[in-house]
Amino acid sequence: MITRFVNYFISIKQFFIISFIKAGVLPWFLGVALLTFSLASDNFLTTQNIMGVARHSTDLILVAMAQMIVMLTAGLDFSVGVILAMTSVVASMTMVALWSGYGTGWEAIFIGCLAGLLIGACIGLVNGLGVAFLRVPPFIMTLGMSSIIFGLALTITGGIPIYGAPESFTNTFGYGTFLGISLSIWVTLFFIGIVYIFLNLTKMGRYFYAIGGNVRAAELSGINIRVYIVSAYVFSAIITSIAALLITARLETGEPNIGASYPLLSIAACAIGGVSLLGGVGRVQNVVLGAFFIILIQNGMNLMRVGSYLQMVVIGALLIVAISAEYFRQQMLTTVKN
Repeated sequence: MITRFVNYFISIKQFFIISFIKAGVLPWFLGVALLTFSLASDNFLTTQNIMGVARHSTDLILVAMAQMIVMLTAGLDFSVGVILAMTSVVASMTMVALWSGYGTGWEAIFIGCLAGLLIGACIGLVNGLGVAFLRVPPFIMTLGMSSIIFGLALTITGGIPIYGAPESFTNTFGYGTFLGISLSIWVTLFFIGIVYIFLNLTKMGRYFYAIGGNVRAAELSGINIRVYIVSAYVFSAIITSIAALLITARLETGEPNIGASYPLLSIAACAIGGVSLLGGVGRVQNVVLGAFFIILIQNGMNLMRVGSYLQMVVIGALLIVAISAEYFRQQMLTTVKN
């Protein structure tokens, strides 16, 4: 009887270990969160609440995927927050300058969005050039750019939001729906597919993994390391700018102060989704779930009336636990392979 119980316990232990090695920490986080918040609030698992979480997670999903692209090359982008801010400011100012106040203003919207995407891509380009050619560590380069761009955004606007964008922009991309689902969700699903195809089915995407996995081996195999590192930062910035446009449409203003929390949240989403800080490891679908999980956690804590300051403590703790768990998982994977 005792022997049977011991064998049963060993089997359960092995099952959990194998599940952890294969799937990582995210499924366990999701399971605990769903169980805890479901017991704490009857409104948590309602269709309306889950759709609300999905809608509010779109911004972080896009920024987290952008962060993942850089992390695959063994980099970090702390400038995603100011890319959101500058894109929002430039796009809004362009729309306001070009729109006469009459009609739908779609010409102004189109040019404003292009201007926002262009400024975001330029910030990414400077980041990439600094990291690839000047050999500035990614942490320092993107942190320095954060200070520069944030200062420029405040100087341009005086710290005051930009009002007066065409209502068509807000009504369509901020609050528009298609088949009963928010248009921002459809836009995010589209870019999830784009990023997935780009990273998994294109040569450039495979090179990002190769550079992060072993930069010396990638260089010896003929990959132009510098060009692809610059490309990673530019592509990441463009995806972040898409998120900025969606946020701007929802807020109905160009905001120079948005995005302060996104560097930490995007890194946390990537870490929880199993993206390695050392580069070369990560899956788009896991990062999407990681970002959704963070917004789910915030939503659950809001329903439980947990204060915003304490929520910051919880997110920080989750980041530390996720990175620690991923470190042990990699060690276990190495042990299994050997």
